[in-house]
Amino acid sequence: MFSDPILIIASAVAVAVLLASAASHKLRAPMRFARQVEDYGLLPASLVGPVARVLPVVEGVIAFALLVPASRHVAALAATALILFYAGAIGINLWRGRRDIDCGCSGPGQMQPLRPVLLLRNAIIAGLGLLAASSPQARELGVFDAFVILAASAVTLLLYAAADSLLANHPRLLKLIGR
Repeated sequence: MFSDPILIIASAVAVAVLLASAASHKLRAPMRFARQVEDYGLLPASLVGPVARVLPVVEGVIAFALLVPASRHVAALAATALILFYAGAIGINLWRGRRDIDCGCSGPGQMQPLRPVLLLRNAIIAGLGLLAASSPQARELGVFDAFVILAASAVTLLLYAAADSLLANHPRLLKLIGR
């Protein structure tokens, strides 16, 4: 299936920004991220440190590769696989009844407990990754197209940030209304 290049590039930019931001959070607080990896309880203790050091680098490399047209397809598939891997880790811990651990989604400044809605969020991001991996329709891109790409990416990221803030603050919001 061929998609409009605007959709493909905007999706790639949005996923790249999300991955670059995630990598940045992990690199700014490496010990906190290592604890989060350990809290998931999916790795032997000997692998927690190396995985915690490698994951932000992988996210950063994928983010950069998403912005390069020659590597976009492979990077988008890698991004989709990584997001689905994270969803799998969340799903396993939800299945285990471990909702009290921090998902590691909101960066060093905010804890976000595991909840099923995070699986939906990751599915949407994976969908963007798959869209970014699709083959573009052959057509010339103009200046207006560049504006639309930036605007579409910005809107997608703003919607993500709003949804993420609501998800992260949901327990506090319930307390405010007395639930």
